[in-house]
Amino acid sequence: MGKPLTIQAEDDVKIEALKKQLGLKTKIEVVRSALKLLEAEADRQTRVERWRKAAKIVGGSGLEILKEFVNPNRFKNIP
Repeated sequence: MGKPLTIQAEDDVKIEALKKQLGLKTKIEVVRSALKLLEAEADRQTRVERWRKAAKIVGGSGLEILKEFVNPNRFKNIP
């Protein structure tokens, strides 16, 4: 069976209120739904951190390549 979890009185009141508000049958359903949200947020933060690292690596070289394609004469022949 599961391991016991000690819940403080004020937390119990919050869980009961959420249980009624969300229409859930048990307290563990409230806790599981909260865990799902926390896992999703943790996954999002991990992805954002990977994107930041990738952007730092590629960012400088991207600007150098973009400078190669800058051509001020390209707009002279537009009517």
